[in-house]
Amino acid sequence: MTSNNQNNKIANLSQYGSGSYLASDVTVLLDIVDKDAVADVPVAQKEALIQSGQRHYSDMLTLEDAPSAIHEQLYIEALEQGKIRAATDIAHLAYTLQQVFQPSVDNDRPLILVSLVRAGLPIGVLLQRALADADSSYSLPSVHYGISIIRDRGLDSVALQIILNNHPHSPIVFVDGWTGKGAIYQELARSLEVFSDTNHPNFANIFHQGKGVIPLLTLADPAGVAWFAASIDDWLIPSGLLNSTVSGLISRSLYTEPALGLHRSIFYDNLIEQDHSLAFIDCIDATRRTLSTPLKCLPTYKRPRYQTADLIDKLAAEYNISNRNRIKPTIAEATRAILRRDPEYILLASAEHPDTILLRHLCAQRHIPIRVLGDKILPYQAITLIKQRATDD
Repeated sequence: MTSNNQNNKIANLSQYGSGSYLASDVTVLLDIVDKDAVADVPVAQKEALIQSGQRHYSDMLTLEDAPSAIHEQLYIEALEQGKIRAATDIAHLAYTLQQVFQPSVDNDRPLILVSLVRAGLPIGVLLQRALADADSSYSLPSVHYGISIIRDRGLDSVALQIILNNHPHSPIVFVDGWTGKGAIYQELARSLEVFSDTNHPNFANIFHQGKGVIPLLTLADPAGVAWFAASIDDWLIPSGLLNSTVSGLISRSLYTEPALGLHRSIFYDNLIEQDHSLAFIDCIDATRRTLSTPLKCLPTYKRPRYQTADLIDKLAAEYNISNRNRIKPTIAEATRAILRRDPEYILLASAEHPDTILLRHLCAQRHIPIRVLGDKILPYQAITLIKQRATDD
């Protein structure tokens, strides 16, 4: 049973919400602020401010609109097409976690899942549900949090410290949806350096797999940087097709100086009628419970392989891109970049791949040129190149 001491600590977390997920699914350690307190910056203006260095992307938002009817329909089709694969992948991830951590965790020292907001949130919720399934062969005591990580500015150190204070004897595993270039992995690694001294009181919470091993798991890992992942494929992960309406109605996070508190976010209460967050979880979780495929323990890696680094280098040279942040690989990142940024080109491996139907539809709608490059961009199926609005340097 959970100790009274831990109960008292966890009670302090009740002030934090769970977005539109269930309270048992996740505690989201974000400062939810009012939409009126956030500048709604049009995409073209935001792009110019980001690329000129006048503003960091995490200082402003373009408020989300409800997805179009066609966008919704394509998401529903992707969910139907991908639910068995997603459920199978979650089962393998949960089984691997159980095999690794069963000897060292219990109700007093649960495994701590820390999802990186936002793409990690649906995956973390699915893993939390799977590990909590007493009827499965991979149940494991676990607690799930969502915290912000921002490129160039790191993991929310205030949020991580709250978790460490509440679970001083628990191992922490970070969860993301997929990897693109590996930039978030690098950001995570930099943020965790502070714990890398073996004498640090929280060394074992983070580096339980050995010094220097960043405990990041993902559903898909095309970049080859995760500790382990269900696959290295760039496939149509259904949750990658929507933004807040599959991520607990939470916006992309906004940076806050650690001295001032948690990173901020807004809750899109105006999109409640379009919210798929819980329905997505319920669909994949119900599918997982019906699976009869044998479970497999996934391979783990001590170091990143960076298997796509050469490809990114070649694309940067070919398109004269000095700022790699303008290259958005994977179907999910390419799609989100079309919705949130100002693309110049979309690169596809195949002109007719079923997993890029939404991407191609959005390109046609916005008159964004498509270049089909075949095997040259594999393992990625799609890459968005962001338009240069100012000098990169």
